[in-house]
Amino acid sequence: MLKSLSTSLILRGLLALVVGGLALAWPGVTVLALVVMFGVFAFMSAGMQALQASTSRSAGAVVGHLLLGLVDLAAGVLALAWPGVTALVLVLVVASWAIVTGALEITAAFRSGEEAGTRAMFMVGGLVSAAFGVVLFARPGTGAISLALVFGLFNLISGSSMLVRGVELRWTHAGLHTLFSPTKTKAVA
Repeated sequence: MLKSLSTSLILRGLLALVVGGLALAWPGVTVLALVVMFGVFAFMSAGMQALQASTSRSAGAVVGHLLLGLVDLAAGVLALAWPGVTALVLVLVVASWAIVTGALEITAAFRSGEEAGTRAMFMVGGLVSAAFGVVLFARPGTGAISLALVFGLFNLISGSSMLVRGVELRWTHAGLHTLFSPTKTKAVA
């Protein structure tokens, strides 16, 4: 079991390193890939809604699923027809998320019963998150490329971590295997 887990970590780490390197080398292509993935997801969601409509028993549910399917289909077509606008919208969604998250973290810093270190971490994290969101709103075009670069850096860091953990686990497995393997004893005549 440890060997299969270590192999999985090593392979996932290597894949993350490759994806991170590609994202850093071609951030524009990375943004386009995210838009295409969103379009494909929207088409798949439209298909699932159509499937749910075909298995629904009431007319209201059928109409609801078909309408949602049409909305999903339209979102997929729009995403692939206008990838620039879609990338902009995705950046604005991330910017909104960052500002809301930052505000919630800053609010959490002022809850009663928190230690000073915890308060400081909430405050710093909230300020960084909110500032990130404001910067994305101010420069959404640059923000799309920045998101691709952050995505690449994240994959490089997490891939390196998984690779190291996988190798350490492989060494641990080898050490346990040699420690607990049966030794051959010679029969004394």
